[in-house]
Amino acid sequence: MKNYDNVIIFDHPLIRHKIAILRDARTSMKEFRELVEEITTLMTYESFKDVPTTEIEVTTPLETCTQTVVKDNSVVIVPILRAGLGMVNGVHVLFPSAKVGHIGMCRNEETLLPDTYYCKLPSGIEDKFVIIVDPMLATGGSACDAIDLIKAKGCKKIKFMAIIGAPEGVSKVAEAHPDVDIYVSTLDRCLNEYGYILPGLGDAGDRLFGTK
Repeated sequence: MKNYDNVIIFDHPLIRHKIAILRDARTSMKEFRELVEEITTLMTYESFKDVPTTEIEVTTPLETCTQTVVKDNSVVIVPILRAGLGMVNGVHVLFPSAKVGHIGMCRNEETLLPDTYYCKLPSGIEDKFVIIVDPMLATGGSACDAIDLIKAKGCKKIKFMAIIGAPEGVSKVAEAHPDVDIYVSTLDRCLNEYGYILPGLGDAGDRLFGTK
């Protein structure tokens, strides 16, 4: 895969350690869910170095000083249903007051293209920093469609975050939306003929929620 200015692939030993456990077919649903949240929090910390801030006056036990804080109500989390729900709490750890929108998409198993069946977003989203989350960036179809929906609402500050990406999907999103920063913790080898990431971790939604 060629290099893109808007793609950030993390290379952190703690994330690599957690990804190894996440991939293991023996990992329980509870542990899988906890790992997804933990990895998301680590990624969020690195992904929001440009979060909007403001200065306030704080009175310590000794004196008054000026401090920098994150602006209230500046971030919106938008998970792509259903697997993206597993990442929401991981972002909320660092942005507990962030509002949450939802975009529902399902894969057409014949075309491998996404079908959108639901979209509910907070009012005023056009003025916020929007982080779209989905554990797997495979073909890139769902990610591109979700970004299109957010842009249609007038949003200009959009990030996309996935735990595992395939080169095909990362390239597709990077080229379709060069103005969107794409954060991926691990870049896997390729997609198989069914559009699933290899080596991957299976179906993230099924493993998060105990379905098949």
